[in-house]
Amino acid sequence: MVQLSASVSPITRTVLKIDLLMTPDFTWKDRFHGVAQRWWILVEDSENDHIYHSELFAFTKRTAKGEPQKLTFTVPIFEPHPPQYYIRAVSDSWLQAESFYTISLNNLALPEAGTSHTELLDLKPLPITSLGNKTYESLYNFSHFNPIQTQAFHVLYHTDNNVLLGAPTGSGKTISAELAMFRLFNTQPDMKVIYIAPLKALVRERMNDWRKRLVTRLGKEMVEMTGDYTPDMMALLSADIIISTPEKWDGISRNWHTRSYVKKVGLMILDEIHLLGADRGPILEVIVSRMRYISSQTERSVRFVGLSTALANAGDLADWLGVGETGLYNFKPSVRPVPLEVHIQGYPGKFYCPRMNSMNKPAYAAIATHSPTKPVLIFVSSRRQTRLTALELIQYAASDEQPRKFLNMSEEDIQMMVYQITDQNLRHTLQFGIGLHHAGLNDKDRSAVEELFGNNKIQVLVSTSTLAWGVNLPAHLVIIKGTEYFDGKTKRYVDFPITDILQMMGRAGRPQYDQHGKAVILVHEPKKSFYKKFLYEPFPVESSLREHLHDHFNAEIVSGTICHKADAIHYLTWTYFYRRLMFNPAYYGLEGTDPGILSSYLSRLVQSTFEDLEDSGCIEMNDDGVESMMLGSIASQYYLSYLTVSMFGSNLGPNLSLEVLLHVLSAASEYDELPVRHNEENHNAILAQSVPYKVDKDRLDDPHVKTNLLFQAHFSQVEMPVSDYVTDLKSVLDQSIRILQAMIDICANSGWLSSTLICMNLMQMVMQGLWFDKNASLKMLPCLSEDVISKLVKGGIENLQQLLDLSKTRLHNLLGSSPASTLYQELLRFPRIQMKLRLQRNKEGNVNPYSLNIRLENVQKRKSSRAFTPRFPKVKEEAWWLILGDSMSSELFALKRISFKDHLVTHMNLPSTAAITQGLKLFLVSDCYLGYEVEHSLEELFRTNHEQRNNPR
Repeated sequence: MVQLSASVSPITRTVLKIDLLMTPDFTWKDRFHGVAQRWWILVEDSENDHIYHSELFAFTKRTAKGEPQKLTFTVPIFEPHPPQYYIRAVSDSWLQAESFYTISLNNLALPEAGTSHTELLDLKPLPITSLGNKTYESLYNFSHFNPIQTQAFHVLYHTDNNVLLGAPTGSGKTISAELAMFRLFNTQPDMKVIYIAPLKALVRERMNDWRKRLVTRLGKEMVEMTGDYTPDMMALLSADIIISTPEKWDGISRNWHTRSYVKKVGLMILDEIHLLGADRGPILEVIVSRMRYISSQTERSVRFVGLSTALANAGDLADWLGVGETGLYNFKPSVRPVPLEVHIQGYPGKFYCPRMNSMNKPAYAAIATHSPTKPVLIFVSSRRQTRLTALELIQYAASDEQPRKFLNMSEEDIQMMVYQITDQNLRHTLQFGIGLHHAGLNDKDRSAVEELFGNNKIQVLVSTSTLAWGVNLPAHLVIIKGTEYFDGKTKRYVDFPITDILQMMGRAGRPQYDQHGKAVILVHEPKKSFYKKFLYEPFPVESSLREHLHDHFNAEIVSGTICHKADAIHYLTWTYFYRRLMFNPAYYGLEGTDPGILSSYLSRLVQSTFEDLEDSGCIEMNDDGVESMMLGSIASQYYLSYLTVSMFGSNLGPNLSLEVLLHVLSAASEYDELPVRHNEENHNAILAQSVPYKVDKDRLDDPHVKTNLLFQAHFSQVEMPVSDYVTDLKSVLDQSIRILQAMIDICANSGWLSSTLICMNLMQMVMQGLWFDKNASLKMLPCLSEDVISKLVKGGIENLQQLLDLSKTRLHNLLGSSPASTLYQELLRFPRIQMKLRLQRNKEGNVNPYSLNIRLENVQKRKSSRAFTPRFPKVKEEAWWLILGDSMSSELFALKRISFKDHLVTHMNLPSTAAITQGLKLFLVSDCYLGYEVEHSLEELFRTNHEQRNNPR
């Protein structure tokens, strides 16, 4: 049997969202249950004798023993609605194995109906000369604004009103946002524009476009803030335009009190704001709420411009953004400049892969019917599907005796292009006029494909869905081949959000070339009616902040914005969640909107969130309110989940081994979302045999086990089993630095010297892609083979510092002329640090009797302090730690993080608890070079200082 429980949330008056929790109520026996047990999930309306939803769900041995499995789906509801729906779970293997759950609909409060759209007025298109600025006019290669831009022009360009512009993809919303930017440049040139895009790909697209136009022609300063780039303070202070992902701006704006550039934002542009209800929506919601709060506190007006698709509840979103009637534009999907013709075709088949295979021939037929010579964009769910789809299309074209029908360039030209491509599959498909586009391609290959497709040299591009949000490559025909993708977290195929489907469809139709665009959507047959109904009847945007409050409350407690329970409730009133709570209370589990009920609901929500944060060690509650603890401050500083630092608090300790610390690092919540794709547990099993540290072989489909294996493969330089793992490793490494910095701070704050130093070694390993073993620092040099390292070791050179101190003559004697010259040039990349210390007695009354004056000098004169990390995917500047500790008792007294290019003078207080023993030392440790460590004994320094005081000259 399976135990069922469910919660119901009305999305509209005709659609319910059901969250179903399923817990197996049986003991798993391999002999009887095999690999998986499948259950049919049915939603029945017994009064009308109708099944509204059916789905096959599989339990594995691991999921049957773990947490309850969650299934989310939508069902229709009709008025007058029946008293209840029944959820039935039926085993497809065992007789009479059925479970029931009753959903009562009697007291269900449905949201108000009605979607208000803005009518597109029959206006004469405005010429670009309306800008009244020749420089602005020169930025555009058209003569007139389109109808949507024309209608919104006056409010955007001639007023400071907040604006919400809801219009279909391809309506020129970005140009509309530029009008608001020009307004700021004209009226408040000293203020900044912050443009928020939900995806790095969108940030990159804006950077590339605006760099050519706004930076080059207008002379504006622009910076990018993503996981790949973090500009320095000077760049942010001087920037006119900041383009950022929500996460980066959230991390920076948390400390807005001390960051003047946050308070100098005059215009905030929110692209794709309808994604407020998606996974990353809570962060988007928090940064807008915070900027509105900052504006109210500083009394400096911030203008908000939200860009979106057509919305079902635009009024609520506009109200939250502070948009009045004059700034709200919510156009129907049908008003796009290039009309769209949509065909939805259903295909049977219970299993995903055979169903995808059955869609290849219809996709080829759709090209022949709708776009025989014009560009075609095919969206699929995975990198594997890009390859399989392209190969099938080539085969069908060959069957028609036109194998190169999709190629629009000469044999010589394509061969020259193919010669430069590194991906083998792409090299093959390009010769037939079909490109591939996915995250597994390197930047050079991806740019080449985009250029070929954009210039119509190849007719067909098969891509994963991320292209829909990134590079702007419209086509005449868009084919969406399947509307599901494999979700690594739930280990099952789930539907793309409607917003993603609309975005993919929006790529159909090229304004300069097409009178209309075409989209063909190939779906699983049971879902055909759903897509017919909802593609042009969008769901309202709901908030998902309630489930993600912990980290945001923690950050505001650390910054001092929330000091009491009342502050937290006041903070919630600034959010979109609060607005929607009033309009659709049942969606959020609220029984009504009376002030008493609402106040009680918010009070319980705040209290339960505070209790969770206190249990995790992030905050402490007392009679005076709440205050941040060390773990909470570290979580906020490094933008980590409260669950991660709580886990660190439980698992970190003194004298931990490298193996244990690697397991702790891999267990961070930030790696929960690392995809473990279909059948990847087999790749993980192979990888586990190639690395030194053991992992749990019963959990090879766990993202944290995969993370551990990827780290070990990185250190061992093991070849990855598939190209997907290369991209996955990059994602793992991207996250690792801030997680390791948090681990180091927690160990240091706890006084654990040994664990702190090993965490630092682990960060060096991540940076260099090498194990911290014998001669590790010599292996960082690419020119050193094992033979050369052996010669150096025989000559008494065992680490990088010894090598850096070696004279050129000695190097030539050890290795010979040619190898020595090559090595000498390589060594110029690395710093040579000299450290001088001076002991100084502090004034009477200071809790620390002594302080250390530390002078650091890099005697290797270099143009920059960029770190030499060839195996790390991001550019990094060198940084260092100064650690005061006792190597004999393994006690750490103080830690300081520093960075410098040529020289630095700093100081550290010597705590009164630090005994002057033989083991008391000051360590200088690199954050990126293996084994690069300088240490000074302080006992000797004290002795010298004492002698000088007793024997003055």
